Amino acid sequence: MERGLPIRVIRLEAAVQGLVAGLVSALVVFIATNVLVLKGGPVVGPHLALLAQFFPGYRVTFAGSLVGFAWAFLYGFAAGYLVSLLYNRIVLTRVRDRG
Repeated sequence: MERGLPIRVIRLEAAVQGLVAGLVSALVVFIATNVLVLKGGPVVGPHLALLAQFFPGYRVTFAGSLVGFAWAFLYGFAAGYLVSLLYNRIVLTRVRDRG
């Protein structure tokens, strides 16, 4: 009979993980947009403007950075939350399988 080390697994708190992922992604979009707005120039952030495909109402302006903040938070929260749920479910099934 094999005796292995006892397994201790940390379960992730999905709401906290979602909140952190949402805030980080929202701040990245907000800061990146405002850096380009402050930098200025004839054409401001053509690549970042492509985010409007995923964030309705987003533009590379200060007001657009607020819209982008909200959308990025929403997507980041959803991603962080779902990853935590998936992780917890996998860990739970693996721990049950081991006894």
